[in-house]
Amino acid sequence: MHSHELLREVFDKASPKQVAADLGLSLSMIYKWAEPADNVSGSGASNPLDRIDALLRSTNDERLVQWICQKGGGFFIRNPKVHNAHPDFLIPATNEIIQEFADLLAVVANAAADNHISPDEATKIRARWEELKVATECFVHCCEEGNFQRLKERPPRIHPEK
Repeated sequence: MHSHELLREVFDKASPKQVAADLGLSLSMIYKWAEPADNVSGSGASNPLDRIDALLRSTNDERLVQWICQKGGGFFIRNPKVHNAHPDFLIPATNEIIQEFADLLAVVANAAADNHISPDEATKIRARWEELKVATECFVHCCEEGNFQRLKERPPRIHPEK
């Protein structure tokens, strides 16, 4: 999907007039963002999504994406690179996700044993949660692609807090 197409869909739900007011921009500028940028006809305008994309390509710094995800209440996890492979790694990969989840539960149980979770314990819980999300996202992406080579190539995780 192109950025202008996404913005057009967004503006079907969010009022372009309100977006213009919130951003201190003209309504015509907001509408131009939802049109393809066409150097020949002059319609459309470089929209914020295209500019973010250009900034990412220029800097190659994924902290920009992470910041945007955090502002949206989420977390960025890079999709694995896809290689052609046979799904022989499916069972070990499934076991790894189950182990990651068990590790998270162990950290939570240890932290909650005294009915109090300290800042250090909260940090450990967050770290285990992030590792589980990464492992699971990698697995789901490989399922979607029907390719599990990336799971085999991933280095084993080391958990010193166990």
